[in-house]
Amino acid sequence: MGILCDDMVIIRPSAKEGEPRVVTVNCPDKTGLGCDLCRIILSFGLNIVRVDVSTDGKWCYIVFWVVGKSTTRWSLLQHRLLEACPSCSSASGFSFFQLQPPKPSDVFLLKFCCYDRKGLLHDVTEVLCELELAIKKVKVSTTPDGKVMDLFFITDARALLHTKKRQEDTHNHLKTVLGDAMISCDITMVGPEIAACSQTPPALLPSTITREIFGSKIEDATPSGSPQISSNISVTMDNSLSPSHTLVQIVCHDHKGLLYDIMRTLKDYNIQISYGRLTTKPKRNCEVDLFIMQADGKKVVDPNKQNALCSRLQMELLRPLRVAVVSRGPDTELLVANPVELSGKGRPLVFFDITHALKMLNVCIFSAEIGRHMVGDREWEVYRILLDEGDGVSVPRNKIEEGVWKMLMGWE
Repeated sequence: MGILCDDMVIIRPSAKEGEPRVVTVNCPDKTGLGCDLCRIILSFGLNIVRVDVSTDGKWCYIVFWVVGKSTTRWSLLQHRLLEACPSCSSASGFSFFQLQPPKPSDVFLLKFCCYDRKGLLHDVTEVLCELELAIKKVKVSTTPDGKVMDLFFITDARALLHTKKRQEDTHNHLKTVLGDAMISCDITMVGPEIAACSQTPPALLPSTITREIFGSKIEDATPSGSPQISSNISVTMDNSLSPSHTLVQIVCHDHKGLLYDIMRTLKDYNIQISYGRLTTKPKRNCEVDLFIMQADGKKVVDPNKQNALCSRLQMELLRPLRVAVVSRGPDTELLVANPVELSGKGRPLVFFDITHALKMLNVCIFSAEIGRHMVGDREWEVYRILLDEGDGVSVPRNKIEEGVWKMLMGWE
């Protein structure tokens, strides 16, 4: 079967200003394709307000209704979505598809020094996001003389950072935003041994931090009164409506990346979706219907499997991320954690949202680290932000936690 590459992903303009754009993906199916597409849409800062999914396991047809911003680069989004579809090779004007394992991205070290100021880290992070430079690991520290030394391990979605032009473009973008505050900026491709260090196997998180951010058990619910409780969430399964599929029905409050959280959970459980629909209702309520089956093509009939999947979906929608503000001796530390997919991919824009929220709260950052850690049997991406309270202006911890949480959930 063949289809023109340009027809695989089509983005139609809004009929009226403020209305959603329609993104249509029509391509061969592959395991986890829906999750990959949702991650890309989330990485562009878009909100999915409706979706229809239909696939026979070999070919899929997905329609997203998305709300963007005036700065959204729609042509680039189309290109990135096309890349997520099974790769193609052209023959006589038609494209034939085959799955190929992705090539590991080269890792670069961005060493950046400048004079400190409020909102600096967010401004740098925003530039890197605009340039499609993904932050894999970061080490940020402030010196006693008011300078900041940033070490970013980054990868380039455009695979051009090894070129002089791309490096100069990155330098110029940073210089434009930071002006005379920038002292130095250096980008180098790191060797295999350093790249391995930047992507080391997940380490165990100290037990004190584990208890503070996850509770005594990973499955613990958020304490009563916490801003992290989104709403009552209903997840039910029904095997009576289809002879070959299990119907999963979800009713919950909408949040940024909702569909991604559902898709990544089903992907990790190796669940296939044959048909699905998501609709948003007034007051940000969402209804999701999914007809699913196991990898063997059978319904989910085992009560234990049903309970495990329902419980995991409920937890991932209730707490897709963990946020806590804790004491580290005399200092205050912000902890944010999100689960990593079994494929090794993390949630996009988390560091961007954290730094944005702190900038809006007028809270300064003294140091920051990103690392991956094992908690129980799951891998988590953990952000540790040491807050600077040296100016004597203190924001209450509950306000910091609430502000960061709302930004991550898209409720700001």
